[in-house]
Parts: sequence; C-alpha cells; structure tokens
Amino acid sequence: METKFTELAKQRRTIYNLGRNVKQSPDDITALIEDNIKNGPSSFNNQTTRAIILYGASHDKLWDIVIDRLKQEVPNEEAFAKTAAKVNGFKAAFGTILYFTETKTVEKFENDFPLYAANFRDWSEQSQGNAQFSVWTSLAENGIGANLQHYNPLIDDEVRAAFNVPASWQLRAQMVFGSIESPADDKGYMDDAERFMVFK
Repeated sequence: METKFTELAKQRRTIYNLGRNVKQSPDDITALIEDNIKNGPSSFNNQTTRAIILYGASHDKLWDIVIDRLKQEVPNEEAFAKTAAKVNGFKAAFGTILYFTETKTVEKFENDFPLYAANFRDWSEQSQGNAQFSVWTSLAENGIGANLQHYNPLIDDEVRAAFNVPASWQLRAQMVFGSIESPADDKGYMDDAERFMVFK
C-alpha cells in the first residue's frame, strides 16, 4: 500500500509555539490554502466553505479583537493575564485563516432537496472538517505549523465589522499558522480495539 498521504497526515500536528520566520510568501501560502479548499469534497458539490486569510496588520487586528472581547468576559485580572498571554501567542504567528460556512447555500439546498433537508447543516460541517484538515496537512508538508481555535461566536460581530464579512457567512473556526518555533509533544493514541471494528 502507498503511504505517502498517511505520512503527511502524521506531520499535521497542533503547534502552539508559532513565529513569523516563514520562507514562503503570502501569495504562495494563499494559493496553497485556496487550492486545498477548492478541491475539498462537499455534499452535492455545494461548496459551502468560505475563508478569509489574514496577514500582517489584519492578522494582528483579529487577535486584538479577541483580547478586547475576552477582557469583557474574564474580569479577574490574574485569570485574564493568562488568557491574554495565550492569545498573544496566536498573534505572534504569521497569519490566520478564518473559516466560514455560507448559510444561504445551505438553506438553498435544504429547500431544493427537502428529503435531505435535515442533513445539510451537518454535511456543511463535514465540508469544513475536510477543508481544514486538507489545508492544515498541506501547511505541515511545507514546514508551516498551525493550530485551530474557536472563539466564535463570541467574536462574530466584531469580525464581521472589521473585515466586511458578508451577512450569510457564519464563522466556524480560526486557524493560526506560522513558523514552527518548537515542535509538538509526542502524540498519544487510544487503543485500536476501542476505536475500530472490522468485519470480513
């Protein structure tokens, strides 16, 4: 069996210590991200995943929004200092991908295919997972680390205003990426017998 893809998947790890020492240009990284999202599978090929890719001051602006918003939620100064330090770690990275679901498209397919209407929101989430895994793995293949965050829906309104996000785009995740300043710890795996069943 060919295992090239499996070996690439093993390279995809959650990297928290990220920096800006990236060899590739923003244009090259953007093309890589866009190609992966465009070629990801989606139900009925409805292509519900959208993305906004942030670099430089725009990337910084996002994480300033997160810090400002969390300050309203974490009034304890000591607890907030830890939170702010974590968020500033994301800000130290090279860029961020904001992943969205285009809800108008989901609703259109719910109306056009009523037999499957109850499934399209779940399927759009599966498309998100496909896109995120594909991008994340391709970044890892190119020596770029990443981690995935979910400050939505807490930051939705501020993000919408800051980046002129269409009203029908629903924020689903934030993928931070940059140079790998220190590697991930070893990964543990649950017992295969608890995870898999095989019938022949």
